[in-house]
Amino acid sequence: MAIEFQTAFDPAYGTAVPVAAGVSRLTVNNPSAFTFHGTNTYLVGTETLAVIDPGPEDDAHFEALKRAIAGRPVSHIFVTHTHRDHSPLTARLKQSTGAVVVAEGPHRPARPLRIGEINPLDASGDLDFTADVHLADGDVVEGDGFAIRGVFTPGHTANHMSFGLEGTGVLFSGDHVMAWSTSIVAPPDGSMSDYMASLDRLLSRDDRLYLPGHGGPLRKPLPFLRGLKAHRKMRERAILERLRGGDRTIPDMVRAIYRDTDPRLHGAAGLSVLAQIEDLVAKGAAVAETDVSIDGVFRVA
Repeated sequence: MAIEFQTAFDPAYGTAVPVAAGVSRLTVNNPSAFTFHGTNTYLVGTETLAVIDPGPEDDAHFEALKRAIAGRPVSHIFVTHTHRDHSPLTARLKQSTGAVVVAEGPHRPARPLRIGEINPLDASGDLDFTADVHLADGDVVEGDGFAIRGVFTPGHTANHMSFGLEGTGVLFSGDHVMAWSTSIVAPPDGSMSDYMASLDRLLSRDDRLYLPGHGGPLRKPLPFLRGLKAHRKMRERAILERLRGGDRTIPDMVRAIYRDTDPRLHGAAGLSVLAQIEDLVAKGAAVAETDVSIDGVFRVA
């Protein structure tokens, strides 16, 4: 099943854009190959607000948030995950508003580091982030005129939490599901087995609108989720085919499988292949002749 990505998007930097009843979006001016046009911050409510993913430490975005808040009380700050393009502005916003910070938990890897392993993603993690309330899957936080349910969706990060706006069919999907691109799943911060299980978790729900961490809304999420699952399965088959054909290292597989991908993303693609390899080794479909790492040597089982 092919995925129809949606790349048309106007970030309208500095402006609050209505995206659903009682929800508006502000996009940070931090475009990149990984953030698309920038990180989305969402304001939920009318009289009293909740803010979802304040974004990076960015003065212009903080000022835009203050203008959009327009003096209204902010009762809660929700954080989907602790990458540095999503969570660092939380501390300043909390100090300014007195809001309660809600998240799954602190930044952490999806698995313990192996002996001698250095986490190449340390710089992308907000290790200073702390939450006032640690939300578990299914927990509901009620505010003035809104209720938000935690939907635990690890995979992109170990602490990734999506947020369902109760009674509306709206899900704030963070970086787990985005309309413009697939999510990066990169060990040791991410886990492919967790990511696939989280897709199944969302397929069991009946949300009608996803508001992601980057890019525009996703209005038909269930077919898109099935496409994401098919895409990852296709990648898994491609890796097994490369192994059967004689490739033994991740760089060799990346050059073949991602030959049409922006070379700037080949490093991330290598980590994505590693995530798939970890899952294949765990399932017994592939064997590591050395260690299970970006520099490892592999073969089919």
